[in-house]
Amino acid sequence: MASVTLEGIRKIYDERGKPRVAVHDLDLAIGDGEFLVLVGPSGCGKSTTLRMIAGLESITAGTLRIGDRLANAIPARDRDIAMVFQSYALYPHMTVRENMAFALRLRRMDRAELNRRVEETADLLGLEPMLERRPRQLSGGERQRVALGRAIVRQPAVFLFDEPLSNLDASLRVQMRREIARLHARLGTTMIYVTHDQVEAMTLGNRIAVLSAGRLQQVDTPMALYAEPANLFVAGFIGSPPMNRIPGRITGEPSVFESTGGGLRFPAAGRPAGAGQVVLGIRPEAVRLGTPDAGVPARVTLVEPLGAEALVYLDMAGQDLVARIDGSALPAVEAVVGLALDPAHALWFDAGSGRRLA
Repeated sequence: MASVTLEGIRKIYDERGKPRVAVHDLDLAIGDGEFLVLVGPSGCGKSTTLRMIAGLESITAGTLRIGDRLANAIPARDRDIAMVFQSYALYPHMTVRENMAFALRLRRMDRAELNRRVEETADLLGLEPMLERRPRQLSGGERQRVALGRAIVRQPAVFLFDEPLSNLDASLRVQMRREIARLHARLGTTMIYVTHDQVEAMTLGNRIAVLSAGRLQQVDTPMALYAEPANLFVAGFIGSPPMNRIPGRITGEPSVFESTGGGLRFPAAGRPAGAGQVVLGIRPEAVRLGTPDAGVPARVTLVEPLGAEALVYLDMAGQDLVARIDGSALPAVEAVVGLALDPAHALWFDAGSGRRLA
């Protein structure tokens, strides 16, 4: 096992003679045995960062350490890292056993030790009945388990995962998330996992690093990111559905928030003095629905029943909102309801910079 430390890491590509910065001066410390998830939209630099850690991309500037070793110039094969790809990357002409053993054979490992590792890993992943099959005879989930097994048998200091579940259907993704979480609990090895799926990030990571346009926005535990996003980008990216964001301004004394275009007046207790133009952020579960005379009027535009709960999409004087409510009593589409927002869960953001104020 090993820690991974990135200090001022930058990646610049040359595109038709013009530089494009893919990763901007990234500082990130990943502890020994930690499970860290890099998350963000497509093109944010998360896979590029992972590939620089793996040695598959050169580092333009900055320092990468794996454990106590300066790793910038260490070839990929010597970094003691195993990587699991989105595409499985299995050898089609080899059996499962041969795919898992391939890297160990290249090391000229003793046959008895090689067989022991393959058998133990197959047992860990439930692959024993498939050891003599070839990849074409396996389902997508089974192929991904083989790809995991091929990484595990190497017993690396660090595991890297590059969107390994994106080719699987929804039920298999849930199953494989459980498999990977159990593996980390049993192995205790440092794991760095890249995904664009914030549900995967929230359920897997000890900590999550949120990237946007090559810049680190925030790194924290899943629940800290959810409850205390550092800016509007994180507030909108973490959470499903994302946080409601209502633009407006603070007026009067005592302070009251008035939404842009009217429709909502809301107590602004606790907001920093002189905030001016702000955005009120509030999670869907903190939006309450009642009768039209019991709150701010809003029109129901869509209802999504999810079993025990439901998502209700609303139009409040031109402002789109979503509420998460109990699934036992659903309003009708086009019905007018009264909204009440829980002030204990209100967050305030600067409208210009997007930075959280309180």
